[in-house]
Amino acid sequence: MISDAPVLQQTTEPAESAAAPSWLSRYARPMLGVLLPLTFALGWELLVRFGWSNGRLVPPPSRVFATIADLARSGELVRHIAATLWRVGLGFAFGVVAGTLLGAISGYWSLARRLLDPTVQALRAIPSLAWVPLFILWLGIFETSKIALIAVGVFFPVYLGVMGAILIVDRKIVEVGRTFRLSGPAMIRRILLPAVLPAYVVSLRVGLGLGWMFVVAAELIGASEGLGYLLLDGQQLGKPAQILAAIVIFAILGKLTDWLIEIAAAPFLRWQDAFGRTTGA
Repeated sequence: MISDAPVLQQTTEPAESAAAPSWLSRYARPMLGVLLPLTFALGWELLVRFGWSNGRLVPPPSRVFATIADLARSGELVRHIAATLWRVGLGFAFGVVAGTLLGAISGYWSLARRLLDPTVQALRAIPSLAWVPLFILWLGIFETSKIALIAVGVFFPVYLGVMGAILIVDRKIVEVGRTFRLSGPAMIRRILLPAVLPAYVVSLRVGLGLGWMFVVAAELIGASEGLGYLLLDGQQLGKPAQILAAIVIFAILGKLTDWLIEIAAAPFLRWQDAFGRTTGA
């Protein structure tokens, strides 16, 4: 028993020392992502403080965050964020459902692809603001037209991602499924779905990013609340700090929602033996 104690101590010490760097890297790695914007914000703040810039058209971060604090105290910030999140959430949901269904049909069925894809590609080239007068005419200036515009922005990357992912599935894998006489639903569940899922997650993230872009155009349609309205109000009243405050909030919300998609998709992608997972990218 006496001779076993040093051996036990030697085997546990490396494990404890290895756990510390692992814990440190887990929390230090996300902090690298905020290093660049924090450095830029600090540099601009110092430029204004030392008088090298007047900060009139591009206010320093202290003035921007003071504006955010004022909006939060008045209750306007919560109201504008809630309105924008509601529109993006509904538009994203409708766009994902439509893009996934039509993308899967076009990818799996060649006749549908020949019928649908040319029209979808032509519609994809239409600028977001070009839809605004049409949706106002069809749906009015209320919430329906705003959500429809966001859904249009989300639809195209999801459609392209799903269709493209199905088209590039390795034919050998499909042949293996046919060799084992898998039925159509079983082929989709066991072969196509795992092969398509990584590209599908990427298309969801791209679609969400476009949804945040389209919400600004959507909130130009007679909106009285929302972050897009806050941008327009700051421009009309000559408040650059309010404009930058809205942009900063857009960036934070966009990153948080993108991060939520990453977290939700991570359990379904654990089987991947990809370069990014092995290098910790």
